[in-house]
Amino acid sequence: MKLVTAVIRPERIQQVKEALFQAGISGITLSRVSGHGGEQEVVEHYRGTRVMVEFRDKVEVRMAVSEPFVQAAIDAIVRGARTGEVGDGKIFVQTLDRVIRIRTGEEDAAALTPVTEKRLTPA
Repeated sequence: MKLVTAVIRPERIQQVKEALFQAGISGITLSRVSGHGGEQEVVEHYRGTRVMVEFRDKVEVRMAVSEPFVQAAIDAIVRGARTGEVGDGKIFVQTLDRVIRIRTGEEDAAALTPVTEKRLTPA
């Protein structure tokens, strides 16, 4: 089991969501975040004052997936988020020691949304 976290451009969230759903991954969590990576700093004017924008608005997408679906999640995120420009984002993959579904008490792979091998193949 892995926790896949992606930090992406906010304008690409719809494409990423659709790509994940097509890959059979529907259990996702979204958070609005700000960050600084390889993008150039931008100077804007606000009420007559120059303001340097150091942190960009991003969206963090998190999902817990079983081993067979890790690569499918990564491929879907890359397919949906890539523009080819600096600032497309990053994907982080971390090992999960334990997962518990609160409603049923199911643990580990049983607690993750089940998906069939058929849904793993790209559409």
